[in-house]
Amino acid sequence: MTPLSTHKTIRLTTAQAVVKYLAAQYSVADGDRRRLIPAALGIFGHGNVAGLGQALDELSDDLPFIQGRHEQYLAHIATAYAKASRRRATLAVTASIGPGALNLVTAAGLATINRLPLLLVPGDTYATRHQGPVLQQLEHASESDLTVNDTFRPVAKFFDRITRPEQLLTALPQAMRVLTSPTDTGAVVLSLPQDIQSHAFDFPVEFFEPRDWKIRRPLPDPAEVDEVAAQIREAERPVIIAGGGVHYSDATAALEELAEQVGIPVVESFGGKGAVSRDEWWQVGGVGLEGNFASNKLVKQADLVISVGTRLTDFVTGSQSIFENDTVRFASLNVVDADTRKQGATGILADARLGLDALTAALAGHTTSTAWQETVRTAKADWAPIRAAALDPDTAFDPAEHPDAPVTGAVLTQPQLIGILQEQARDGDTIIAAAGGPPGDLQKVWDATGNRHCHIEFGFSCMGYEIPAAMGVRLAEGNQGQRIVTFIGDGTYLMAPTELVTAAQEGLDVTIVVSENHGYQVIHRLQMNRNGREFGNEFRYRTDGDLLAGSGDKARLEGDYLKVDLRQIAEGLGATAIRATTTADVRAALADTRKVSGPVVIVVPTVPHVDLPGGDVWWDVAPAEVSNQEWVQTLRADYDNAVGRQRWFG
Repeated sequence: MTPLSTHKTIRLTTAQAVVKYLAAQYSVADGDRRRLIPAALGIFGHGNVAGLGQALDELSDDLPFIQGRHEQYLAHIATAYAKASRRRATLAVTASIGPGALNLVTAAGLATINRLPLLLVPGDTYATRHQGPVLQQLEHASESDLTVNDTFRPVAKFFDRITRPEQLLTALPQAMRVLTSPTDTGAVVLSLPQDIQSHAFDFPVEFFEPRDWKIRRPLPDPAEVDEVAAQIREAERPVIIAGGGVHYSDATAALEELAEQVGIPVVESFGGKGAVSRDEWWQVGGVGLEGNFASNKLVKQADLVISVGTRLTDFVTGSQSIFENDTVRFASLNVVDADTRKQGATGILADARLGLDALTAALAGHTTSTAWQETVRTAKADWAPIRAAALDPDTAFDPAEHPDAPVTGAVLTQPQLIGILQEQARDGDTIIAAAGGPPGDLQKVWDATGNRHCHIEFGFSCMGYEIPAAMGVRLAEGNQGQRIVTFIGDGTYLMAPTELVTAAQEGLDVTIVVSENHGYQVIHRLQMNRNGREFGNEFRYRTDGDLLAGSGDKARLEGDYLKVDLRQIAEGLGATAIRATTTADVRAALADTRKVSGPVVIVVPTVPHVDLPGGDVWWDVAPAEVSNQEWVQTLRADYDNAVGRQRWFG
């Protein structure tokens, strides 16, 4: 090893070295070489403006900078960019110290839980300490070296606090390794004390030469493939649950070949939505609590469940109640070892595409029975007219059929709005959802075949992800005529509309469709099913009475619905904004704005309390075990009866 002192060097500040290094990093996957970190986003404060701010200014040609309005949502842009890039690239996000840095913690959790690469470079309080306590510094009584940035440790896959410039020589390569690892990726946090950002060091010149990071495809073990193949041959009613790993390994074609050759139905998790691009008899759609009843009916009958690239969370498994066959067994194909072992599965630890290819070869000549294939076809055919009726936007809403729906003046239901969005979707378009009712509804009814992408973030189901996500997807996809649509409720929209300003500033063509149903209605639905009475979920004025504890009658949030002009909010933030009430209005708004530059917001009033048909899957959310409200006692008794449907698989 050549001593550091003999290298040709370049004197740079810590911040300049970070920027210069990031500008020279590339990912390589299947011959595709691209910039790993093609841009940075951020908001400057005293904790990063003199360091990273100066470096990003001086080196802006190498690492462009995008200014934002809220640190969390800028990080969501980066995460969505990574998801749309199939984890082959991400963006860097910087923030100041204190609240600016802490605003990134939620985004770090989202990226790590979804196993998506995200690079966060927050400022931190002084390392040298001779300044005394500085603005926004946490002073801890027993840990002097603790800062608010330590909050990142539980939600990051890699964390390092840089207290000397030369520490970058090992920290930066390790950060890149995690970002490009199929198994270890997630949020990477390089915490930079604000003084250290401006300290200089003589770095080796070769440290900044372009470097390629190969994204590996772990090979399957032939013995593991043979074992799973044997299980498939023995199974009478096998089902494949496809997860997000199918997308990240570009395994759609391999999955389709296996399903077609062997005759195995494929159902999809939230992350796996659209894993099958062809509308075939064996492509059944979303599974689980928000899946369609055809998919769920098949999984309930299955004697072998083969999970591919999925974590099998409770929404997929119905809190371990969906697998009803007494003899059901499990197999798993996953790049993460822990996931291959869930449900006591026989596992293949490998890249999804390579593992599926190996299984297809091992199962040459084998097909499932005609009886099972006919069962699958029948289930899919039975679901089709129910789905079509729910989505039909040309059928007038009949209040008599929905006596619990409040009168708000809306004439469309949320399912009908989805029906319009579906008929308008074209090859290459993407629809995005993350929290509230939209992701579950899309999981149940959206047809993501024909290259009509469905981008659902449901690992964290994070309110506020959706509008920034549209921007991240647009940055990843470019502007090739495809439409990027975010579908959200008014609850999420009111929480985080501010990055519309950034979209307008950067000229990003995104469309935000807001279903205005006056509240957190998906939680209202759950509340009614588990508590029996609405409380604190709808957007209503408070009735007369005392607001705070004390004497007098207590006011409740049970007045009229709030009067909020969502369209005007969007217009004020720089978007082209339209309020569309009828089917014709919505169709016209979507058609007229397809080629509009910059952000578009279409606000559509929808009838509250009208949902899609259920998927006949239970979810473990327990009503209060003790309550003086009789209706809660009844719901608890129902829960106690249902909880017996859960099974342990190990």
